[in-house]
Amino acid sequence: MSAEIVALVEQAGPYLTSAVGAYGVAVLTRAQDVAADATVGLGQRILQLVWRRRDEAGRAELERVVDEAADEHDDAYSTAVLGRLLKRALQDDAGLREELAALLPAPAAGSVTITASGERSIAAQHIGTAITGDGHLPRRP
Repeated sequence: MSAEIVALVEQAGPYLTSAVGAYGVAVLTRAQDVAADATVGLGQRILQLVWRRRDEAGRAELERVVDEAADEHDDAYSTAVLGRLLKRALQDDAGLREELAALLPAPAAGSVTITASGERSIAAQHIGTAITGDGHLPRRP
């Protein structure tokens, strides 16, 4: 898999999860809500872009995956499932890669993306002391 596809999926992931969390499977056919926040709106546009470029079988699969992700109520799971589906779609369709790249905001120069996923996970670019779990106390200097 190309680095371009991996980067696009990682960048699109939070938008997809937000849109599915907000609208569920209706995100695929719903008219964009003017009041929707930017994250949900972009996720909705990405999913609808994929939807429009799929055949009937591909649309059925997309609907099933989105419905499953919406029912799960676990952002890490939803992100993983939606990411796999988006990766497959991007591998099969160079035009979709171009359209998705045009939709996503350009990463800021020198920007860093840090993702934490799962219970008690930690994400930081720089960190001093981080404690996860029960019954742990920070060491005193």
